Amino acid sequence: MLDRRDTASQETLWQLRVDLAAAFRLAVHFDWHESVGNHFSAAVSPDGKTFLLNPCWQHFSTITASQLLLLNTDDPDVMDRADAPDPTAWCIHGSVHAAVPQARVLLHCHPPYATALCTLKDPTIKPIDQNTARFFNRCSIDLAFGGMADDAQEGQRIAQAFGNHGVMMMGNHGVSVAAPTVAEAFEDLYFLERASKTMVLAYSTGQPLNIMDDELAEETALDWEQYRGSAFAHFDQLKEMLDKSDPSYRT
Repeated sequence: MLDRRDTASQETLWQLRVDLAAAFRLAVHFDWHESVGNHFSAAVSPDGKTFLLNPCWQHFSTITASQLLLLNTDDPDVMDRADAPDPTAWCIHGSVHAAVPQARVLLHCHPPYATALCTLKDPTIKPIDQNTARFFNRCSIDLAFGGMADDAQEGQRIAQAFGNHGVMMMGNHGVSVAAPTVAEAFEDLYFLERASKTMVLAYSTGQPLNIMDDELAEETALDWEQYRGSAFAHFDQLKEMLDKSDPSYRT
């Protein structure tokens, strides 16, 4: 007889697969994807060591829920399997999920404006409007880029650089966002790219930035926390949009 808890667990895992597959499709919609690179993952086990990850070198627009790889960070043979993940994906996501179990969902990509900001000597998102203030004192800044992240040492360094933050600006590289759910991680990535666009456009004017004082910036960032629930509403409506255009991500 099938245990109801097993059924619930399978349903929860499938929904996680569907949500993560939707995130890939939506990244294409917002032009955050890059060839067949970049990677999104979601932890399945309580310790974060078992997680879902996109297949190696598959375009985000084609990824479906059933195609996501199920991996374990303690598996010494993972890179020898026929469907082995991309080495950089295994390096970054395997290391972060193993070391930061609270990072249930990890989205790593190179969206245009956030990546442009990460090429600056100071990639800090200054609080110049309410979207940028959302990230005030809430981003890790990693300026120790060590080349392609394809070895264990670099993966461990990236995991440590995350610290207790949910967003990391990766100098000379791109961005990573970690959150408890796909919806929350996607919302943070959405606003991170919006905030970065505002920063890049403001810098492009050549005029001095009108930066909020620390007290106002912190107050605004705290105000944003009262709206965390909007992430789920936004993500559900984005999935409805996908369902109308191409629901194949659910398969």
